[in-house]
Amino acid sequence: MFGLGWPEIVALVVIALLVFGPEKLPQAASQAARTLRNIRRMANNARDDLRTGLGPEFADFDPADLNPKNFVRKHLTADLEDDWKSTTATATAEPDTGFQTDQASELGYGEIPPYDSEAT
Repeated sequence: MFGLGWPEIVALVVIALLVFGPEKLPQAASQAARTLRNIRRMANNARDDLRTGLGPEFADFDPADLNPKNFVRKHLTADLEDDWKSTTATATAEPDTGFQTDQASELGYGEIPPYDSEAT
């Protein structure tokens, strides 16, 4: 929950007990929950108003798509993922790697590896 572990939650409860006291703590918790519900309701209403204001062509609009990470993932990498999925589906059982594995052998001590002009 919000990246908090049990020790942090226990510390927050102890601090809340010290600040509000055991008599007022239930009232403070209920007021905090009520405030959180109101904030969520206002956010949902704002999102719905934005969708209705944009019109039917933006019916699938999600405000989270405005986050740069989500925007890049959705619009730029989706094509790459589709291409990757289509190439892996059509790949053969034994892909051509360009290496000739049947002729390759381990080098002995002191042997110089062959020169590859494409690798440099």
